[in-house]
Amino acid sequence: MMNPRHEACRVAVEDLERFIRQALLTRGADEASANAVTRALVTASRMGIDSHGLRLLPHYLKVLDGGRVNSQPTMRLSRRLPATGYLDADDGFGHLAGYTAVDHAVKMAREVGVGAVAVGNSSHFGAAGCYALAAAEQGMIGLTVCNSDPFVLLHGSQSAFHGTNPIAFAAPVEGEAPYLLDMATSSIPWNRVQQYGAIDRELPPDVAADEQGVMTSYPNEVSALLPLGGATFGFKGAGLAGVVEVLSSTLSGMLNGFRLLPMGGSDLATPRGVGHFFLVMNPEAFIDRAGFQRCLHDYLEDLRSRPAINGQEVLAPGDREWRCQARRDLEGIPLDVANQSDYRRLAEVLGIEALDEHSSAEPRSDAVR
Repeated sequence: MMNPRHEACRVAVEDLERFIRQALLTRGADEASANAVTRALVTASRMGIDSHGLRLLPHYLKVLDGGRVNSQPTMRLSRRLPATGYLDADDGFGHLAGYTAVDHAVKMAREVGVGAVAVGNSSHFGAAGCYALAAAEQGMIGLTVCNSDPFVLLHGSQSAFHGTNPIAFAAPVEGEAPYLLDMATSSIPWNRVQQYGAIDRELPPDVAADEQGVMTSYPNEVSALLPLGGATFGFKGAGLAGVVEVLSSTLSGMLNGFRLLPMGGSDLATPRGVGHFFLVMNPEAFIDRAGFQRCLHDYLEDLRSRPAINGQEVLAPGDREWRCQARRDLEGIPLDVANQSDYRRLAEVLGIEALDEHSSAEPRSDAVR
């Protein structure tokens, strides 16, 4: 049932999963790749990370068509030491590389306490938090980092050097959703600029700059992002981005982000060679599980019980995402006008069943980022 009006609409999680998976298979992706990309995009959209969710499907279909991404990769792990390995992603989707690397790292962590996997010859993998979360869902602590092409100013510089270089961390919490931190080392993700540009919305102040390095809030003027900490304390974000760079590109033998082909460039045939890094830790290698959970529960209880200002609420990392997920699982995942148009066009071009859209009578922004 198509929604004829240009208004906010929502789609059921199961319908979105069906559409994304079918679209990828139709364009030649193998089952493992289609399942991994679907899992990551829907996970991000359910949690309100709209910049890395369903809106990325059209781009992924383009790189499949162009040949940049291998539709049927053979990914191989070389286990270097008991707790370390290198995964050659064979230019496949970064989502499949991410979930594959985490599974290998979890296996190592069960055996020897920790597992670390560097990934090379990969591609964009969406939201970093998906892979830290995958470790936490298996009872482990997970850390994920990834480099990307240059969008972010160095502190005090005029032109971009680092990528948005995300860091994600997750820990299992017994009886609750995991503790989950997923953040860019830039002030905002680059996809946020594209997302706001598509819906003609201004950016917050002091997060992006034009070609002269002057701050702007207009998406069509943005040439680079500011590092986390902004104009005054951006050296902190720039430093964290460097840590991500060393772990993701240097340990995997890949190009640093400044030398990567752009994600959205005109060359959709040449593999980009993105690097990732995944660290998984088994809490029981350090402390008994009951003690770990007791201390973690105490920490979160103390954190959430702190007095808040102006009637607000003190939240732990992940709290907003899990609330958003619960709401979207019940009400459906929102599609803005640009995404509605893209998905309708894809359904027609690919010859697959369109999304079942339903109106959102009182549209609201429940996105986390």
